[in-house]
Formats: sequence, structure tokens, C-alpha cells
Amino acid sequence: MRRLRATVGAAALLLALPLSVAATVPALAAPSPAASAAPAPGTAVTGDPAAVRIELPRPTGKYAVGREILHLVDQDRPDPWVPSAGPRQLMVSMYYPAHVGTGGPAPYMTAGAARAMLDYRLPGNTVPTEVLTGVRTWSATGARPQGGHYPLVVLSPGFVDARTAVTGLAEDLASRGYVVALVDHTYENTGTTFPDGRTLPCVMCGVPKDWSQVDESRAKDVSFVIDRLTSRPHPAWRYARMIDRDRIGMAGHSAGGAATVPALLTDDRIRAGVNLDGTMDVLVPATGIGGKPFLMIGHPLGGGAEDESWQTSWLHLDGWKRWLTVEGTDHHSFTDFPVLIDGLGVPRPPGSTIASARAADLTRRYVGAFFDLQLKGIAQPLLDGPNAADPEVAFHP
Repeated sequence: MRRLRATVGAAALLLALPLSVAATVPALAAPSPAASAAPAPGTAVTGDPAAVRIELPRPTGKYAVGREILHLVDQDRPDPWVPSAGPRQLMVSMYYPAHVGTGGPAPYMTAGAARAMLDYRLPGNTVPTEVLTGVRTWSATGARPQGGHYPLVVLSPGFVDARTAVTGLAEDLASRGYVVALVDHTYENTGTTFPDGRTLPCVMCGVPKDWSQVDESRAKDVSFVIDRLTSRPHPAWRYARMIDRDRIGMAGHSAGGAATVPALLTDDRIRAGVNLDGTMDVLVPATGIGGKPFLMIGHPLGGGAEDESWQTSWLHLDGWKRWLTVEGTDHHSFTDFPVLIDGLGVPRPPGSTIASARAADLTRRYVGAFFDLQLKGIAQPLLDGPNAADPEVAFHP
């Protein structure tokens, strides 16, 4: 459950190998059908990027999805990691329900962010940048928004990961009738590209750090984003009228999931939270989190072990709660990484037996069901207990 610490995500370990090394590891599973024209596992991507077409799974909701990018500057808070940089600056991707056929295709990530990620994950690699910038998404830039008010979900990615790592989940939630704010936490990921063209590096990668401070800093980032999206009369986003300010939730993967606890504790506007496989360095206190609903989804640890922070926090959660373990998953199964791994021809992580499309489906359905229940008040039998249709999903007693 770590954010690439003691129990490092196996997917990240493989992505950290040079492709010349990764290509010698035998394939552990068939490639996902979600990756179109992907090479066979174990075959490095080194040639024409046009020969590789990686495609995210199609969103499951009834709405088309629009996307806009925001650059937000917190003039009241210096950057916590690079004070000399001045005020804290964040890049945020806004996903929203849109009208079909409006806008143009949204790129997966910038060339600078893609290059930074590939260089960090695959030292000496020969993967063309275009393989990542050309990942097929299902959102459109400049799309005309649907009318109405929608709950807001703020998404926080894992440490080292760019915000694009949970694009698939963001698009799916938007298609189901949510506004989604997907946050890049500057200097905590392989590369954040700003409007002036700079791609800032991961200053905090590989250096000693207090993880509780990271989680608390992310909670401040999230609260600032909510401030700017809901402020009146001049919100930071031109479609802010779509946001129902009384229905706000947060979800995150790894460090982003861990940050949901301090966010729920410090921001009364956030009504519900989801932790996707993140060790909680800020534990749920004995006094609880104000009765707020909380969903925990993780991968199985070796030998039947359980994350101690989850065990402690589970006992202190004082509202609606669920703890789900998904068999066959690894740390990054709840992100876009399985689809990218298949498309890049990198072998599956040891112990990861679930197909990438199936991992995406389970993550989307259970996270979507949680927010439908908690923010929309729609009954969700899926969350009542185990069901035969999803044998991989175990409910903690």
C-alpha cells in the first residue's frame, strides 16, 4: 500500500527498468483488450510511434466528457518544497459532463510531462514521447457543458505519478454526472507542465521526507482548489456554475488516497473520501472524522498481512465505511498504469493477475457507486457485500 516505499508497486518497479532489461522478463498475462495495436508483452516499444495505439477504457456513463486545464496560484502560501519558487502553483484538469460531438480530442499529457515520466521510469529508454502523448482519451477540449449542477470530486494521484495517471477514473466519473478536479501536486511528480512551457521536475523524489507532511500539504492543495472553484463572484473556472457546492468528495491513489484523511479532517466542505491503496501516515484519530463516509480499496499484501495504518484507522472510522481488497491486483492496478504497461510491451508485475480492463472496471464501478450513494443519495446494492459477479472483491469484516 505504500507510495513506492517499503512495498513498492510492482508496476512501478518494472517501469523503472530499462526496456532492454524489461524485455527479457517473461510475460505474466495476456495484454489488455483496452490497448489497441499494443505489442506483445515483453516486446519493447522502440520504433514508429504510429504503430502503437494505447487506448483508455471507454467511460461507462451517459454523458460525453469535456476537459479544461487550469493554472492556479495560491498567493497566501509559499511552495512547501521549493520556497524560492514563490507562491504555491498547481495545474488542475477539470472534467465535466458535456454535449456529444462538441470540442476536439484532449491529449493524454504534454510532451514535456511524457518525456519526464519516461526518462524517470525507463532510464536510457528509446520509447518515443508520442506513444504517451498519443494515448487515446475520451474527453474533449472546448466541449460545450451540460446544464445543471453536479457534485464535485477532487482527485489526487500517487506520489511520483503525474495527475494523468488517473485520467481513466476522472473521465468515467465525469461521464456519470460529476465535475472532477484532477490535481498535479507540483514537485511531487515526474513532471508538471505550466502554461509558459516549463515542465517542473520531481524535487521531492528520492529525498528523505516526513510523509505526514506530504499528506497534509496535499490536503491544503485540495482545499485551495476547492476555494478557487467555489469562490464567488469570480471563481477560477468559467464553468464553475456547474458545481454543486454542497456535494463535494475526494478520492486519491497512494499518497493521494492517504491525503484524504487530513483533507476530511480539516475541510468541512468535503463530505466523503476514497483511499485507493494508500498507507495512511495521518491516521484517522480516535475521535473519528466527523461521521464522514469513507471507502478503502487496496491490493492484497503477501502472507495475508494487512496495512497497520488501515487496521488502526478502520477501527476509528465513525461513519459509513467499507474496506475492499481486490484479488490479483498490485499497487498501480487502480490507475491507468496497467493499460500503459500493456501498450508499452512491459511485462506484467509479479503477482498481478487481473486484466487491465477488469481492474479499471472494478475501480470505476466501486468508486462511482460510493459517490453515487454518498453525494447523490442513490442506493447502491453493490456496496452491501460480496457478490458473485465480482469474485475478486473481498469485503473486510
